[in-house]
Order: sequence, then structure tokens, then C-alpha cells
Amino acid sequence: MDFCSEVSTAARLSDGALVLVDAVEGVHIQTHAVLRQAWIEKLTPCLVLNKIDRLISELRLSPMEAYNRLLRIIHEVNGIVSAYRSEKYLSDVDSMLSVAQSGDAGEENYELLEDDEEDTFQPQKGNVVFACALDGWGFGISDFAEMYVSKLGASSAALQRALWGPRYYIAKTKMIVGKKAIVNTSKARPMFVQLILEPIWSVYQATLEGDRGLLEKVIKSFNLSVPPRELQNKDPKAVLQSVMSRWLPLSDTMLSMVVKCIPDPATAQSLRLARLLPRRETFENGEMSDVLAEAELVRKSVEACDSSTLAPCVAFVSKMFAVPTKMLPRGEILNNPTDDGDSGECFLAFARIFSGVLFAGQRVFVLSALYDPVKVESNQKHVQTANLQSLYLMMGQGLKPVPYAKAGNIVAIRGLGQHILKSATLSSTLNSWPFSSMVFQVAPTLKVAIEPSDPADMGALMKGLRLLNRADPFVEVTVSARGEHVLAAAGEVHLERCVKDLKERFAKVALEVSPPLVSYKETIEGDITTNPLENLKLFFGGNSEYVEKTTQNGRCVVRVHVFKLPTPLTKLLDESSELLGDIIGGKSGQALKSLETSRGSIVEDENPIEALKKRMMDAIESEFSSSDTESEKLRTFWKDLFKRIWALGPRQVGPNILFTPDSGKSVEASVLIKGSPYVSDKLGFCNIDNNNNNGLNESSDETLLREEAESLESSVLSGFQVATSAGPLCDEPMWGLAFIVEAFVSPPPTDDNSSTTTATHHHHHPEQYGVFTGQVMTAVKEACRTAVLQRKPRLVEAMYFCELNTPTEYLGSMYAVLARRRARVLKEEMQEGSPLFTVHAYVPVAESFGFPDELRRWTSGAASALLVLSHWETLLEDPFFVPRTEEEIEEHGDGSSMLQNTSRKLIDAVRRRKGLPVEEKVVQHATKQRTLARKV
Repeated sequence: MDFCSEVSTAARLSDGALVLVDAVEGVHIQTHAVLRQAWIEKLTPCLVLNKIDRLISELRLSPMEAYNRLLRIIHEVNGIVSAYRSEKYLSDVDSMLSVAQSGDAGEENYELLEDDEEDTFQPQKGNVVFACALDGWGFGISDFAEMYVSKLGASSAALQRALWGPRYYIAKTKMIVGKKAIVNTSKARPMFVQLILEPIWSVYQATLEGDRGLLEKVIKSFNLSVPPRELQNKDPKAVLQSVMSRWLPLSDTMLSMVVKCIPDPATAQSLRLARLLPRRETFENGEMSDVLAEAELVRKSVEACDSSTLAPCVAFVSKMFAVPTKMLPRGEILNNPTDDGDSGECFLAFARIFSGVLFAGQRVFVLSALYDPVKVESNQKHVQTANLQSLYLMMGQGLKPVPYAKAGNIVAIRGLGQHILKSATLSSTLNSWPFSSMVFQVAPTLKVAIEPSDPADMGALMKGLRLLNRADPFVEVTVSARGEHVLAAAGEVHLERCVKDLKERFAKVALEVSPPLVSYKETIEGDITTNPLENLKLFFGGNSEYVEKTTQNGRCVVRVHVFKLPTPLTKLLDESSELLGDIIGGKSGQALKSLETSRGSIVEDENPIEALKKRMMDAIESEFSSSDTESEKLRTFWKDLFKRIWALGPRQVGPNILFTPDSGKSVEASVLIKGSPYVSDKLGFCNIDNNNNNGLNESSDETLLREEAESLESSVLSGFQVATSAGPLCDEPMWGLAFIVEAFVSPPPTDDNSSTTTATHHHHHPEQYGVFTGQVMTAVKEACRTAVLQRKPRLVEAMYFCELNTPTEYLGSMYAVLARRRARVLKEEMQEGSPLFTVHAYVPVAESFGFPDELRRWTSGAASALLVLSHWETLLEDPFFVPRTEEEIEEHGDGSSMLQNTSRKLIDAVRRRKGLPVEEKVVQHATKQRTLARKV
């Protein structure tokens, strides 16, 4: 997972993918991740089962056992792809049904649905290779089919179909039959075992046991040219490698599979077009018809992979990579200065040409992902002009300069270092849509603060961080609120490489790296009740407990109610933060659809807003499994609540909701700050009614007070945003909380003899306690934080899903390591046909640093672990636990000698790092000093 970004950047420029699966360990989390990436990018996948030699030499499997194992792995991988396909199929059916319900859809539309249940990976189709990359040998079914054509007297195509699956060869009759024609099925061996695996097993056996006769027989029967000097080598592994690599050369097998199974660029681009350039529907406008016509022409050129010089030139840069200047071809070093002054690094763009011809020295437009050819006037910041200095073909580590490159080629481009940060679309015309953004499997979660050992080197560090940010597509460089330079990486290995590059290539200064910065969230304990509906009505009716704060000038009273949102709804809001940001930001439906496509969901929603509304209601229903009547009431209640969403927080898109207060409430001589269901309106739950008739029978004072209350709405919102971005426990963001803020504004105090005019103008004079809007914001913030503290606050930590593989004898050591890391084991199972155990567990991110190294140390390198960010989980421990009941006092005493629980330790560690006050004893063990010497 540390270098999954390299997979993502390569996938965008490729037409196919080779999915590598270990024949010993089988399907892993990473297999799921890369198959998902290939599916999203619409690549044609081929399967490579590696380490076949370990089935023979380590696991000592018989050919039949090995066949069953390989059969199971291929079936498992096909199951993963089938799940993606069926998910898309069901989505297509749903969209067809919704169209049919609206009226004009005929039966012919259902024929367009792809209901292909054929397995993706089938050895007889040629898209599966069995290999041992270490020894350089591998084979596909077609290799052996051609070998046996003359011996068995059958056609190559017939043998290719028969060499995989339940097909048997009867030597007496020289016939290939199915399972039903076999008399003794227990002793019968499929053709794959009999004609492919058994010869390979016999070669291994002969070589490792030193049987030269059998080895020479194999060499003679397959006409292999192995030098006698290599056969006389005393190391059996070297002999094995020389024989197998000549008999079944891996390079030939892989190349033939790629040529046969992966489509050519023209075919592949027509298949991938919906992913690369999703169709945008725009309103017909006479002035823009030429622009849209040219954009459509560009799209068709990309679809056809048009390589003529007249076609519009379109290329996509998936990443920038740094090359030491001295690695450039000699003429290039002399002729051109480097992109980055004296850094000694030259940045090249890793790009694929999708249409037209790209020339060295050509002038192109660099389009960012937000560019829109229709909105010319607002696009200045999303488009740049650049001249391409040089084009190179990347031949291994070497760079070969070329004058031009046609569509379908992958090239390195020099001259874009100052124009592109991570990725961009290159186009010869401004009237082109940019390619959709790339999708990364995970987000960078490991964060460290970084600073130079010598403060004088700060300038060099900042320059180095800028170069690193450009050179690595996945790394994130930010400046925290405390002024620290924070580096975010995918994992420990990725971080180690980034720091090494900074020290040796980009900054070239000594660095101090902090311990990892772990993110937490804050929430409250959920109400475990038998009747959730009554509990909700109590809360939203305003009869629940609340916290009250008053502004310093006494003019505004703030009451805050807090409630925990259902966990599925919280997770949905958290996962949909980008989409919510676009919806609340006011993007059009078509822009949202294209953004959804770029985010890489397997199912592409036709209407993202409607899909989000449906998922929000589904999340509510999944939480409460009660009777039909109760469920319907809950659904109706939440539907009404969703019409009252004023804001989300923090940063306008977080997993916390601010609901508008009940407008029926009032306090004597005060006006309630009502707010407006702005987010509900954007999500389509309700329409904001702008016709306010409240001021018809009001006096001028009341009207002014109501207008002032409306102007203070932004202060309430700001207070909510600040409170949710920094909770009361350790200034970490809040998670999954619903707030109702009731703010009542009263008129300013006036003297009896003062006129109305004086009173009405009172609030225009400077306040004794500061600006009134700031007082309201502070009061709301403090009330929200205090309300959370009073409702049993809890810490929420991020969890990794961990998949471990270990031999049986090291299970005890592995469990000891997991126990020290506060891991929670989900399941354990033994892999069929191997001595390995597979264990699935959840490990807290805070405890994961150094986990793989410790695991390898305690298991002598026998165990391996894969970590993937899974979810957020609430720590059930109360950080402020004090024994109160008789049982608690009996167990813990008065609490003075009780050790801090895990939750409190984590909170104190974060508070120390942020410089916040921590309650702790300065003197831990106070004893009187004694001298050991005895003076007589």
C-alpha cells in the first residue's frame, strides 16, 4: 500500500494490467485493491500466478494438489471481478427501471445491459500465466498446446480448450473425454496435471535429487539447447534455472499473452472513453456551438486514437518525476539550463498521447481538472501555455530523445516543470474538456512534522519540500496551524523514502523528523434506549438537557442541545465530504456527475444529489431495526429533520450537523435567531421560502431587533464551525454530533428618559466588551464545547484493517505482538493446502508505527502483515472515569492510585504535543531523601 500511487498513475496511461497473485499466499487485500483500480480505469486485466516453484520445493504439494490450489485461486479472483460486474449490472437495471417508470422506455433498452456471466480469467483463453519470476520461467496453456500438437494428433485450438478444467486424456484410445466418460474418477488426472504439471514436477525432482538421466531425457524430448557447462554446475538450483528458463522462457510467454489479450491503443481508448472523457451535457447556446462542436471532435479523435498530424493533439500527464540533470542525454545537458536552478534535478512529465502528434518545441495548453471550455472568462487560472523543450522515449533507465511521438505512445516531456504540479491535460486547442482526475486507493495517513537541524537551512527545506511535492504524486505537504511543516505519506516505507529524498536530493540538509502525528476525533456516548423515536422527539422538542451561555454584554442567551447521530449516517457524511462540498458550493448537476466519475465509484450515479439523499435515508433505516410501524415513523421523523439542516461542520462539509431551532420558541422581549435550512435546500430536501411576513404587525424596534438577529446568523454558524473543528478534549475535530443552537437576542438596555432614537442607535456605538458578533460567536463555541463535555465525551481513533499470514508455530508470538498493539482479532482460518494461518484484525493507527518490523522480529521473518485504513472507531473508555458505585469503589478504591486509562493517555499525549494544559502530578513518587552511609 506504500506505493499504490505508482499503480494509480500507471493505470491511467495503460491499456491493460498484469495482476500478480502469489500462488502460495493466495488472494490478499492488495489483490482486491488493484482489481478495483483496473475496473474503475476500464483496463483489460491479465492474471499472473507467481511462485509456482514454492508449491514444489517448499510446500511439497503433489501435482493434483497444486492444480486444485491454482483452480481455487483463479475462482477467487474471478469472484472479485464478478462482484464488481454484478454491482454495475444492478445499478444499470435500477436506472432502466427508473426511466421506465417515468414513461417512455421500451423493452429494447434492456438489451443494452451487459449480462455477461463468463469468467474474466480463463487459462484456456490465454489470459492466465503460471510463472516463477525468480528463475525466469513461466507458461500459458497455449505454450503446451503447441508442444503436444504432433504428439497427440489434435489441433492446437482443441488442446487449448482441453488443457484446463475436467478434461481427461485416455492414452489407449488417444481420446480426450469429459468427467462422465471416466470409469475410475478417483485415479483419473486432468490433462493439466498429466501433461503440464507432472513433467515440471519431474524436472524439479530430477534436478534436486541429482538424477542426470531423467534430466537429459527431458532436454532431448523438448529439443532444449542447454550448454553442458551449465548442466555440470554443482548447485542444483542453478541447473534448474538454466533448464527451466530455456524450456519455458517467461519473457516470451508474457509478451505473447500481452499481444494476444490486451487490446491495441485504438480499441482500448474506445472502451475507456467514458472513463477518460465522460460526456458532459451542456445547454444549447448559439454562441458556444462552435466550441462544443470542436470539443466533440476532440472526444472522437481520442476515441479513435487518431495519429494523423491534422488531428487535435491531446495528452495526459499522470505525474511529474525528477531526474538528476547528469542523467539526461549529453547534448541536452549542454544545450538547456535546468528547470530548477542549482538543484541539480530536472522534472519530466510522464505522459501518454491520446490523439494527434506531439512535437518537440510545440506550444500547447496545459488544462487543469477544473477547466471548462464553455466558461472562457472564468478559466484564466485553470489554463496555461507551455512550450515543450524535448520529448524522450523511456528505455529502462535511459532516455532516448525523439523529434515527435504519435498517439498511443508513452513519453517523457521536458519543459513542463514550472507549469504542472501533479497531473494535467495537454491540448493543442482550448476547446477541449480536461481528462477526469485520477483515483488513489487510499489517502496519505502517516503525518510527521519536519524541520531542519540548523534553523538557517529553513529556506533550503522549503525549496526541497516544493520539489518533493512535485516529484511524488501522492505526498502532501502542508503547514499546520502551529506553523509546522507537515509531511503526509502513505506508510512508513513511503515516508522513509520521502525523507531520504529530501536529505540527499531535494533539500540536501540535515533534518529533524517528529514522531508520527495521529489524527483523532471527538464524540459523545450514544444513548442506548429501547425507544429511539421517543428519545429523538424529546431532543428535538427542546425538552432534553441543554447548556446555556450568555454573551458578556448580556444581550444574547445561547442554549445548545447536542445529540449523537446514527453511525451509518456519520460514516456516509464523512465519505461524501468532497461531493457535499461541491453541492453546497453550488456546482451544476453535470459538473457533479463528472466529478463523481473522477472519484472512481464502481457504480456511476446518474444524479449524484438524488443518490446521496437515498443513501442518507438508507443509512438511517439500517441503524434502527424495529417493527414496520416504528420504522415508518422513524423514517418520516428523519425526513422532516433533514428539512432543517442549517450547516455541516467542520469546514462546511464535516460529519456534524447543525439543525435550525424550533421557530415556535420564544423568551420574553427577545428574538430567536432562526437560521435557514440552507444545506437542506441544496440537497433538495426542501425549498427555502424567502417570503417573510413576520414584520407586518411589528413596531420599528421589533423590526430592527429581528434584522439584527438575522445579521447574527453568520456568527452562530462561525461559532458552530469553530467548535466542531476543535473539540473540548484535545482540540481535535468533532465526529457524528447533531447540534441545535437556540440564540435569543434581546434589545439593548436603555435609560427611562432616553428616547427611542437613542435606543435604536445604541448598537452602532463601540461595545464595552468588543464587537457583538464576536461575542455571539464565542458564546456559541463555548456552549457547544461545554454541551459535549456534559454528555460523556469519548475519543474516536482511526483503525487499520490488518491481514496477517503466519506459519502455525509462530501463532503465539504473533498474538503477543497484536495484544501489545491493542489489536482486535476478527477471524482466523487456516489456508487450505498450506501450513499458513490467515488472521484478520483491526489495529489502531496510533499503535501501527513499527508494527511490521516488530512482527518480523518476533516471528523470525515468517509472518507478514498488510495494513489498509478501514474506519473510525469510538474508544468506549471514559477519559474522566472516577469510581462512584459501590462495585467500582470496591474494585478501584477512591481512584487516587488508579492508573490512567488508554483514552486519557492518548488525550494527554495530544494535549502535550499541542501545548495545551495537562492535569498531571509534577512529583510522581515523593519520598524523603536518605543517605545510605551509616555514621556511628
